[in-house]
Amino acid sequence: IRHGQTVWNAESRLAGSTDVELTALGRQQARSLRPDLSGFEFDSVWSSDLKRAIDTAQLAYGGPIIDSRIRELDFGQLEGEVWKDLSPALRRRLVDFNGFAAPGGESLVDLGVRLTKFADELSPGHHLVFTHGGVIGWFLHMVGAHQFVQNCTVVTMQWAPEPGLVEISVPSVESMTLL
Repeated sequence: IRHGQTVWNAESRLAGSTDVELTALGRQQARSLRPDLSGFEFDSVWSSDLKRAIDTAQLAYGGPIIDSRIRELDFGQLEGEVWKDLSPALRRRLVDFNGFAAPGGESLVDLGVRLTKFADELSPGHHLVFTHGGVIGWFLHMVGAHQFVQNCTVVTMQWAPEPGLVEISVPSVESMTLL
């Protein structure tokens, strides 16, 4: 699940490792997931170590296990930059997951290494993970599904034995924010 809306999401700013708070809408988006998630029992519940993901997890389901490996890509010198102000070539590399390395930050290759390690260490079962758009984007890219996910979108994936996309549940129009 991607975290709820933050102030920087609303401003279309890159918020990688910056610990940005949820907006009132982001908190409502997270709370709106609770009724659907409460009917499921998971083998584990995880969250990135960034507050926006932790708060979303707590509002949507309950206390998660915190793991820094599932935090957003570190955008380095691009942290806080407005999406439309980035060059078209840079935006394309980010969207296509092709050759992007943030100046003073992290590359998509580095992101993939830590995400693969996290996923490969999960025990067999059903795990609920609260994380970020870039993290979910990387996993979707790995299974051939290239899609941007809105805040509080639920993505169901099978990681092993063969990775694959099972379902993407887009939030309702009432809880959605357009970037």
